[in-house]
Amino acid sequence: MRDPGASGLKTSIVILGAGVSGLSTALALLKRGHAVTLLDRGTAGGESSWAGGGILSPLLPWDYAEAVTSLALRSMAAYADWVADIETLSGRDAEFWRCGMLALDVADPERALAWCATHGMAAKPGSPQTVALPSSVSDRNPVWLPEVAQARNPRLVAALRGAVLQLGGTIHEHCPATGVLTQAGRVTAVQTPEDTFQADSVVLATGAWSGLGLAGLAATPHIRPIRGQMLLFKLEPGVLSTILYRSGLYLIPRRDGHVLAGSTLEDAGFDKATDAATLRRLHLDAAELLPALGDVQPVHHWAGLRPGSPGNIPVIDRHPDFDNVFVNAGHFRYGVTMAPASAELLADMMEGKAPALDPAPYRWQAAAERRWSDAP
Repeated sequence: MRDPGASGLKTSIVILGAGVSGLSTALALLKRGHAVTLLDRGTAGGESSWAGGGILSPLLPWDYAEAVTSLALRSMAAYADWVADIETLSGRDAEFWRCGMLALDVADPERALAWCATHGMAAKPGSPQTVALPSSVSDRNPVWLPEVAQARNPRLVAALRGAVLQLGGTIHEHCPATGVLTQAGRVTAVQTPEDTFQADSVVLATGAWSGLGLAGLAATPHIRPIRGQMLLFKLEPGVLSTILYRSGLYLIPRRDGHVLAGSTLEDAGFDKATDAATLRRLHLDAAELLPALGDVQPVHHWAGLRPGSPGNIPVIDRHPDFDNVFVNAGHFRYGVTMAPASAELLADMMEGKAPALDPAPYRWQAAAERRWSDAP
């Protein structure tokens, strides 16, 4: 039996799931002096953390509940410094880029601009003069969000993983949890096929798998996998220099000329298959937005499983079955966006500190009361 707290640090914490939510929670706890071990059923960050686009904002922030807004805006304000610290620790570039986002065909631009003004988010009507854009977007009722940033999420995951290891965290990949040992109303250890890991506390950050539960632990309510298919193109650098969004489709440029196009929302269980019809549709829609894509074929087509939740509102709370088990899961489309603030909120809860954000919307019971039919 392994004891990750044998080093004499504050407490030994085992985190199930080494995606962005698990890694960011580990980073926060390591910085507070705890010993942390992460267990992942696959590779660190190999699921939705790798598969997404890395836009560091809700796609249309004015269309979400305040619970989403609060976490997202707090994270967005902290992201540049958070990434810089991770890059310094790991020696890896996460490709953070404040490239801005142009939202097109906005149904009510005045309401959108008023929301942004109220929430301190920079926004302007029309298209930016300083950004080269295809002529096809010049008159599409645009709202320009100049402060929206992105991170290249596979590289962010690699940097986070490196930072966690640099701070003394331990990561066990291909190490699925199979159950827990309990005593007097507390979990004392996590079992895997190969070993048993002692724990003072346990964090569940199992993404799309959170709705399945674990032997001895109830499933997190109303979380289910939602498949998203995406395409990757390669253009010359500079052809597109800002994120474009219209009617559910986004194009994300990378500095090296790659452009991501996505994404679908498919309730397909744990099936990560892609299909040719979706590839053709995404390619056609992407080329309508950026005609330069019409003449090139995608270099990659993949699918990931988001940890879907009603309203995109995660569960960040103590598990109801055990005092020393906590949850950080269900961020749906915005796990990368919300990572810093979610980790901060959970770490404060675990240490009994007053959190900077109202935790009520993220409580287990609040999630149990939400329904998918209520989602916007």
